[in-house]
Amino acid sequence: MIPTSRAATPLVPDADQARQWLEDELSKPEYQAAQPTAFDVAMQAIRDWFAELLAGATGVPGPVFTLIVVGVVAALIVVAFLVFGLPRLRRARGATVPLFDDRDVRDLAALRRAAVAAAAAADWPLAIEERFRAIVRGLVDRDLVQVHPGTTARGFADAATPRFPEFAAELRAAAAGFEGVRYLGRAGDAADYERATALEVRLSQARSEADAPAAASPGVGR
Repeated sequence: MIPTSRAATPLVPDADQARQWLEDELSKPEYQAAQPTAFDVAMQAIRDWFAELLAGATGVPGPVFTLIVVGVVAALIVVAFLVFGLPRLRRARGATVPLFDDRDVRDLAALRRAAVAAAAAADWPLAIEERFRAIVRGLVDRDLVQVHPGTTARGFADAATPRFPEFAAELRAAAAGFEGVRYLGRAGDAADYERATALEVRLSQARSEADAPAAASPGVGR
């Protein structure tokens, strides 16, 4: 006599029961682990695209074809880095470059806030100094001028001039104003600060000379 539990299970399942058994079987971990990843799917799509592109051409050995695909993918990754990653890397690098001889590594936003706060307090020497630092940081972040801890304000102005020749006189005047309040004890005034602020705004909006190489600022810090 067949036990009741075995008799209740049909030897030949109907369509619904067979589909349920198949789904239960495929849901097991060993089957899920064998599923292709998103990377596998993407690589297969690229391979199929190249296969269609080269359809009808003379036979290309499989290993050679794979190398071609890998080379093209690598080239695309390099291009993506140059377009998206390199500017970010330059900005991150620029934010860590110290300015002048006191190793100031504040970012552009912090320098602008400091300049505005000093101006609001009518501390014109500090306001002029912070605004000039913002000018320097802005061009360093754009990778237009290179500075090092020994770079002087005048050296920076000389290095920035090839990039912005139309601002040559204003850059040198701003550098002289910075050195005056920082090293020579000059008081400065609101007009000096406004000129430095206007220069910073105009430089941030201006396009540099495209054919001018990035310049390294000369000079020794004081």
